[in-house]
Amino acid sequence: MLEIFPNFLTPSGFIPHGHCYLWKPGLVWLHIVSDSLIAISYYSIPLTLLYFVRKREDLPFNWIFQLFGAFIIACGTTHLMEIWTLWHPIYWVSGALKAITAMISVYTAAMLVPLVPKALALPSPAQLEAANLKLQELLSDRIKAESALQQSEAQLKKQAQELKGTLQELQRTQTQLIQSEKMSSLGELVAGIAHEINNPVNFIFGNLTHANEYVSDLLFLLKLYQEKYRDSDEKIKEVISAIELDFLLDDLPKLLASMKIGADRIQKIVASLRTFSRMDEAEVKDVNIHEGIESTLLILQHRLKAKYDQVGIQIIKEYGKLPTLECYAGQLNQVFMNLLSNAIDALESKIKEDYYFKPTIRIKTELVKGQLSEDGIETPEQVVIRIADNGIGMNENVKQRLFNPFFTTKSVGKGTGMGLAISYQIVVERHGGSLQCFSSPGEGTELAIAIPVKPVCCQLSAVR
Repeated sequence: MLEIFPNFLTPSGFIPHGHCYLWKPGLVWLHIVSDSLIAISYYSIPLTLLYFVRKREDLPFNWIFQLFGAFIIACGTTHLMEIWTLWHPIYWVSGALKAITAMISVYTAAMLVPLVPKALALPSPAQLEAANLKLQELLSDRIKAESALQQSEAQLKKQAQELKGTLQELQRTQTQLIQSEKMSSLGELVAGIAHEINNPVNFIFGNLTHANEYVSDLLFLLKLYQEKYRDSDEKIKEVISAIELDFLLDDLPKLLASMKIGADRIQKIVASLRTFSRMDEAEVKDVNIHEGIESTLLILQHRLKAKYDQVGIQIIKEYGKLPTLECYAGQLNQVFMNLLSNAIDALESKIKEDYYFKPTIRIKTELVKGQLSEDGIETPEQVVIRIADNGIGMNENVKQRLFNPFFTTKSVGKGTGMGLAISYQIVVERHGGSLQCFSSPGEGTELAIAIPVKPVCCQLSAVR
């Protein structure tokens, strides 16, 4: 056996394979071309398989393709060796290559046998297509389910938002009802007090005129007695000295005059209270705006006067010549009350910070004529009421939220955050006007109310 290896690559006395073909050119070339084409084909097939396996790494049993490739390469090499042995009789090498090919083929066949059941278990194209269709259906169902879930979530969010809005609306309505009831109760109280005071005051005021005439007649008669009977009795002289008759004669007319002034003042206060409450008038009618402002100032007089711990608030009135305004008088008085109360609150805050501060509220009214806008629409004639204070002012963030329900900058317990919101609703929704705020930090605040003199539409619902 060992003597084979030294002669492995040598002819060792064998004749070339071409002698078997008697070196006939046609036969030799037939074998050369055939074996060459077979070898080329055998070499190209493994390359194609290798490319396929590298591109499809997910393929099961891809190692079998590698065995097939090795087997085919070995077969191709044997065909090349057939060409070589036509001239070079190295049959030991040719035999060795065939032995290698045999081993690879046997190993491949042995590995292929147990692989067949596994390969047969793989799904067929029809099964894969059916599975793919089922997966597509499942995917479609899942997409539909996700879409339905998203729609459901969107619907739930929308419902939650609507519930939140409804809750806020209920809270706002509740607060408006409370505020409305408070103002209604205040109006009824003020109207009741005004009515109860009005009757006795009218009685006093009406009788003061007669009392003044009677006292004047009695004083005239007394003077006549003094002139006719200068030498009176000593007892009478003592009484005249005790009661200081001369002073009494001089002071009694003044006393009656001051009583008349006081009664007149009470009558004006009662009239202002009745103007503020408007309980004896129709809800909508032509009214004098200045009377409403004056009645509101009267109600707030106790907050405007100087106190022991703070200076008084100066009211500067710049009233223009206004026509009567068709409006809801009681509700406009409520707006004046809210705006003036807020102005007073702002001034009181600044008074605490600056002892030498001089608080001022400026009330200006004017009539703004109708104007023709750029689009050809004529704006109505409006009454503008400006209430400005020189208090602490406010920043842009506060201004943007000023008329929002429940928004307040006051401490807990001092404000509901509904005063300006209700005022805005009364002016804008009830009267078709506008309520604007102009303010800067430290520069005070001005609130401007603009209301049409003759509203185009009076189909306005009550503020509840």
